[in-house]
Amino acid sequence: MVTFVSAALFALLAASSFMFIDQASGGQSFVNRLGMEFVQVPAGSFIMGSPASEKRRDLDEKPHKVIISRPFLIQTTEVTVAQWKSVMGRRMMGASKGGNLPVTRVSWNDCVRFIDRLNSMGDGKYRLPTEAEWEYACRAGSNAAFFWGDEIDCSKALYANNMQGANDCAQKVAGMGISASSPAPVKSFSPNAWGIYDMHGNLWEWCSDWYGAYPEGEAVDPQGPAIGSRRVRRGGSWFKYGHLCRSANRNFAHPASRYSTVGLRLVKITD
Repeated sequence: MVTFVSAALFALLAASSFMFIDQASGGQSFVNRLGMEFVQVPAGSFIMGSPASEKRRDLDEKPHKVIISRPFLIQTTEVTVAQWKSVMGRRMMGASKGGNLPVTRVSWNDCVRFIDRLNSMGDGKYRLPTEAEWEYACRAGSNAAFFWGDEIDCSKALYANNMQGANDCAQKVAGMGISASSPAPVKSFSPNAWGIYDMHGNLWEWCSDWYGAYPEGEAVDPQGPAIGSRRVRRGGSWFKYGHLCRSANRNFAHPASRYSTVGLRLVKITD
């Protein structure tokens, strides 16, 4: 049975206010009434995909120029358990414990329901990022495999924290207070140059696109294929290897699938 958001919570939301803060970069950040933080990503262009010289690249990462024609607001962290519960009124079965942990075991379809509910609460309109927006925000102006350079280690992002498999980072992150075989609380690692956390590792993140081949030539604000059977997810996770956390790495899953390695972050619609 679905429990709807209480009248008391709606009253709290109504009494709260938006907050815009000027950033040194000239952009803005935004905090909504549920405490979700967003940062403005500037318009611009970048090379999406990876060069042939990048280690462990895949053939579906064909480099091509993408233009992001307008700035957009992206959530600085993955959606947390507390934020999910505040909107849905209950914890999804199997979702992570702990309010500041990112919510997991949410399908792409679950995320659409979450966004629909959030959009009905009078606190602005939200959506999933496109795959192009996700990679652009992840890179934050970098052309390297990761926003900090071409190599990854356990001090930079959460990966290989799986005690039944890839566990290269388990001892290191245990010293940071991060549980084994689990994602880390949001903001456990340093953000990229645009103030966005955990784009590499921690959890795969759903994007709005169907998975498919990249377009031929330059693309402006690409939305992905019109039809498909699998939805894009990006970023790598705590479960496996560091090369899966590369900015250009692509992955996909059935939109009804739920995994302990998959979550989401949002874009706030400003039109």
